[in-house]
Amino acid sequence: MNPTLLKTIGLLTLSNIFMTFAWYGHLKNLNTKPWIIAAFASWGIALFEYLLQVPANRIGYQVATLPQLKIMQEVITLTVFVPFAVIYMKQPISLNYLWAGLCMCGAVYFVFRG
Repeated sequence: MNPTLLKTIGLLTLSNIFMTFAWYGHLKNLNTKPWIIAAFASWGIALFEYLLQVPANRIGYQVATLPQLKIMQEVITLTVFVPFAVIYMKQPISLNYLWAGLCMCGAVYFVFRG
């Protein structure tokens, strides 16, 4: 696989870990605090997301189209979110995750096909 694409995938994965915690982590850890506290905590976490996501997209745009970058990011988001939801947030696993993943596989196929 193209090393530039691998670097992009790695950075987007790390970015998505921060994004997922910024968006949803406060629901577990700060749910009794005022929303403004959760918002500032989320913004602090999101800074690290953007410090990884912006370079990832700039690097990736050298070898991938904009739609390819977007679908790649969505697949990574689902790949990061499912373990987060099940392991960290203790949500029940669902077949809907499988169906969503299959839809993403279709999206990857269509956006990357020649």
